[in-house]
Amino acid sequence: QVQLVESGGGLVQPGGSLRLSCATSGFTLESYAIGWFRQAPGKEREGLACIKDSFSTSDYLDSVKGRFTISRDNAKNTVYLQMNSLRTEDTATYYCARLLSTYSLCSGDRRLYTYWGRGTQVTVSS
Repeated sequence: QVQLVESGGGLVQPGGSLRLSCATSGFTLESYAIGWFRQAPGKEREGLACIKDSFSTSDYLDSVKGRFTISRDNAKNTVYLQMNSLRTEDTATYYCARLLSTYSLCSGDRRLYTYWGRGTQVTVSS
């Protein structure tokens, strides 16, 4: 059974940092691309970044480029999203997701992702 479980969210002040984790099970992590998304209230879910392997990452949202970094540890079956210089507009529920096939390349299109975690809330506020 494919499972993705996000953790690491919370309340942080503007300018602060958080590291989100996406713990995976039920499949071989190194064989699949994993994406991070977020959704703020009243807004569509937007793609942030994706990682296919340790040397192939893609960033999709200009507003987080240079601040957010995706990485993975296949031995721990976990994908991370390091978030620095957080802003109030980063407040959202953050999700990780997996594409269907081992042949699938990274994408920022949420419609292509088959498996999703339940999300972790990030609130940036002073």
